[in-house]
Amino acid sequence: MIILAATPIGNLGDASKRLVDALSTAEVVAAEDTRTTVKLLKGLGITHKPRLVSLHEHNEREKSAELLELARDSDLLVLSDAGMPTVSDPGYHLVVAAVEAGIEVSVLPGPSAVITALAVSGLPTDRFTFEGFLPRKHGDRVQAFRQLEHERRTMVFFESPNRLAASLADAASVLGNDRRVVVCRELTKMFEEVKRGTAAELAEWAEAGVRGEICLVIAGAEKREVNLHDGVVQVLELVRAGERLKEATAQVSEATGLSKRELYQAALAVKN
Repeated sequence: MIILAATPIGNLGDASKRLVDALSTAEVVAAEDTRTTVKLLKGLGITHKPRLVSLHEHNEREKSAELLELARDSDLLVLSDAGMPTVSDPGYHLVVAAVEAGIEVSVLPGPSAVITALAVSGLPTDRFTFEGFLPRKHGDRVQAFRQLEHERRTMVFFESPNRLAASLADAASVLGNDRRVVVCRELTKMFEEVKRGTAAELAEWAEAGVRGEICLVIAGAEKREVNLHDGVVQVLELVRAGERLKEATAQVSEATGLSKRELYQAALAVKN
């Protein structure tokens, strides 16, 4: 069996009893960084020393076959450096391979930076989308925001502190200066900070420099009353940004309330 185990995102006090029990008895642990796992074991007061196997983004595909064989004979505990494996961390390809091979996959739930940031943000939590890390390059980042311009769900991102100011400036330029934004920094750690404001305000704040692990939470677009012509214009803008016509139509329909069928047919007619 493969067991995905969530680890603390900062505060070791968030480690579950099930995680401690699993680490205290595991024969084999596949870890994103074995050095981090050694520190985790020490920090939790665990003297048991399992066999540690490195599993990271650069070796996951080639390691999966070996790990699957190990999982056939005994439980294989899978850890990322913080939070839940497979969520912007190694483990996804291993899980896919395990499912295809008929090997059972289980989970030890626990801390999640995504859910923690969403909960504390003060933005709507009933519907949200997790977008992972924003692109590194300015042009790619702008295109990503354009594709999300009409997204009505709250959006959660991971971001590097070194790129935060630039990303917030891009968000302001594409989504609007007044779009509500929350920056969550060092969640669960000693210097935890939650900064709320508009995209423009937080872009200016971040210019002074920000440190630590960052989660960025951005409010969804407000539903706007638009006519069919304007809706088609929005659809075609998304298509030019790289979105498929069907998906672009669905996004604009959701944001505006316009008929998906009418939007698609009108946009297709313009394209042809």
